[in-house]
Amino acid sequence: MLIASLEILNFDHWSRGPDFDILIMSPNLPGQNQLPQSQISCIWKQPDIACKYRTAVSLHSHTNQSKESLLFIPEFAEKWPLLRWALRGQCKKSVRPVDFSLAYWTPPLPPKLAFELESNQIEIDLELMSLVSLTDHDSIGAPSALRQLPAPVQVPFAVEWSVPYEGAVFHLGVHNLPESQAHLIMDDLAAYTRNPSAPRLIKLLAALQEFPEVLIVFNHPLWDQHCLGQSTFRQILDRFLQSYVEFFHAFELNAMRAWTENMGVTQLAAVWQRPLISGGDRHGCEPSGNLNLTCATSFSDFVNEIRREQISHIVFMPQYAEVLGIRFMQTVIDTIRDYPEHPVGTRRWAVTSARAGRLSATSTLQSTTRSSTSTRSSTRRRAPHASST
Repeated sequence: MLIASLEILNFDHWSRGPDFDILIMSPNLPGQNQLPQSQISCIWKQPDIACKYRTAVSLHSHTNQSKESLLFIPEFAEKWPLLRWALRGQCKKSVRPVDFSLAYWTPPLPPKLAFELESNQIEIDLELMSLVSLTDHDSIGAPSALRQLPAPVQVPFAVEWSVPYEGAVFHLGVHNLPESQAHLIMDDLAAYTRNPSAPRLIKLLAALQEFPEVLIVFNHPLWDQHCLGQSTFRQILDRFLQSYVEFFHAFELNAMRAWTENMGVTQLAAVWQRPLISGGDRHGCEPSGNLNLTCATSFSDFVNEIRREQISHIVFMPQYAEVLGIRFMQTVIDTIRDYPEHPVGTRRWAVTSARAGRLSATSTLQSTTRSSTSTRSSTRRRAPHASST
């Protein structure tokens, strides 16, 4: 049963492709309990929408500090006999056993380039003040590195926290950790990820909730990452939300997920009375496909807007209207191509595995692919190719 008051609108100007149904929450009526207010816009059909605001916020993007699991490769191969056969043949050629549970890859952009990519889209394309929160998987290495530069960049301490739960893994965007305790908090979050415990999880979330300037976002809540099947996954998701939703401040509309899935998230947010929020989920050289518009001029003020006022305005950028499969393919190209201008150690892509606390190259999967990025439309800002942290 939907608790919030909802209105279904069909926007024939949403995309150059098929129409999308967009669910938005209706304004609160006088005397009505305060309900979350989420607004969705698309920049290519409402080019002046940003003029009403002072700031745009980029949430959920990744740098080369993220360790991205390759466990999906054998899971995907199991569905395709030819691919499964080819993968087994390649693994047999390896000089050591290939353990995909330990293998990972890293996105191409160092922290400073990732920050500049996101802030430039906001400041140049939208002509607004930028607030950027970089959220690598289970790491605050990017904000730490940016704050240690000769000219420090004061980005929030933020992380995409992996939360194992009953066989699923959910991802929480935890933004704006207090500087004095950020590393201690990250140690505790990582300890839970290694050794999940329901009592421990509720204590961690309750402790994070006590910081009034911390924002906790449920990232891509409908993504069944481990392919458990929709029925099983939804049962786990329902139990997860029943236990912990009180600690989540917003549900994410993800710019790298299909609109059909995001539409489901809008309905989920309505049921649980949570505002929607943007999440670019950028891994390559394309800037975030959606942003939040706000009049807040600090990240703490923006958090207050989401947590207490429960007001959110999401704007989708032009890249979201493009074919999702092509965007994924471009991210793959961005990831595996060479970057000769980058610092030593970040110029070529390699898959690595963690063994006994050390990193070593997994030779079978190491890539020496050299492919240049295709020319993109002028509406698509790309990462500059320059040396950076």
